[in-house]
Amino acid sequence: MNSITSRRRFARAAVAGLALTGLLTACGGSGSGEDSKSSGPVTLPFWGWANGQEAVVKAFNASHKDIKLKYTKITDQLTMQKQLTNAVKAGNAPCLVQNTAEYVTTWVSQGALADISKYVESSKDKFNAGSWAGAQVQGKIYGVPTSSAPAFTIYRTDVFKKYGLKAPATWDDFIAAGKVLKKHGIKVTNYAGEDPSTLEVLSMQAGAHWYAIDGNAWKVNFQDAGTLKAAKVIQEIIDNDLNSKLSFADYAAVQRNYDNGGTATRQISTWQMAGMVQNFTKSNGKWALSPWPTFGGEAAKTPAGTNQSGGVTLVTKQCKSQQQAAEAALWMSTNTGAVKTMASPTTGNGVMPALADSDSYVGEAISDKLLGDNYEPAKKVVTDSLGTVTTDWTFGPDWTAMFTELQTGWAKVMNKDEKVTDLLAHMQEWTVKDLKSRGISVKS
Repeated sequence: MNSITSRRRFARAAVAGLALTGLLTACGGSGSGEDSKSSGPVTLPFWGWANGQEAVVKAFNASHKDIKLKYTKITDQLTMQKQLTNAVKAGNAPCLVQNTAEYVTTWVSQGALADISKYVESSKDKFNAGSWAGAQVQGKIYGVPTSSAPAFTIYRTDVFKKYGLKAPATWDDFIAAGKVLKKHGIKVTNYAGEDPSTLEVLSMQAGAHWYAIDGNAWKVNFQDAGTLKAAKVIQEIIDNDLNSKLSFADYAAVQRNYDNGGTATRQISTWQMAGMVQNFTKSNGKWALSPWPTFGGEAAKTPAGTNQSGGVTLVTKQCKSQQQAAEAALWMSTNTGAVKTMASPTTGNGVMPALADSDSYVGEAISDKLLGDNYEPAKKVVTDSLGTVTTDWTFGPDWTAMFTELQTGWAKVMNKDEKVTDLLAHMQEWTVKDLKSRGISVKS
């Protein structure tokens, strides 16, 4: 939500037939997946895109004699997925890959990832439950979590004060504030036409389950009560023209709009603050954090999100030094210096660690420059958010293709060519057909 869409999209990938479980394929790669027997230092190719990763790799190499990382910085997540797809097909995938949790199931279904459970399971208690779950598929562990997904509202305090508004506690409050701001030429939020993650994360918060495992089949439901509740909120925002429609294709323009006060709030995670810090020139010190709005009468619930989602360092099946790769991934996610580097919006990517006890890193992940006098109160908002993150969302085996189709429909919704409920009805039918066309057992 309110993110760079290229973090989310990548080329449609084919998913083959069923594994023994009836849910996922298990293709082999050209690499045996066996650990290297070499007595010399092992060099592990590592692909990533996050700011700060090169510094972490440098620190790792300086502190390890037997394992070295060879880092390749990829432009962005979209490019990463394309290049990784090609590398897997060619049999020369890197050992380690930076990715986000929503695509783990897709890569497992393509037989691209190694099961590293035996190397990392003993470290489970070092990580929070939600992040650890993001690296798993059907109980097997394919990577090490790198970041958590606190989520909150960041809003312009000067704008809200000027028009007598308080930080929205519920989505009804949010819509009411949007109607007031609209009278003064200000939008309450921005919905990019290419980024339907807004629908996804609000559905997640509302208790929806687009995908679930039912026995030996996938169950698909884009029209459950939670999804329809989220759709109602989004539709009201669209119908009342409370949202900007700025594309993330021109990310600088989006940032200028926030900086100039054209849009007054964002629902984000800590990593998105880095872009604000780097681009704002006028509104530093005028922003504050408040909890993610709730649905009326419900307890606080923070969507685990997707563009806000936790990151993972994945180990590929073609890697011949899987144990060493798992050890390197664990170090990058648990070493104090490495974690601090990545948590900072200045030196890293502004991500919250995936560690079970990450409260001490909150101050690293948010910006006093951006928040000014609101910096100290913001720490509690982030900490509280980490305690309410959802952990029961499942990403389907055709997530890549599904999200691409969802993008097409979302653009129509933003143009008011169709309703959110129309899009959901289409996605229900489309997803069931897509899974069946891949030979995957599905119920709806």
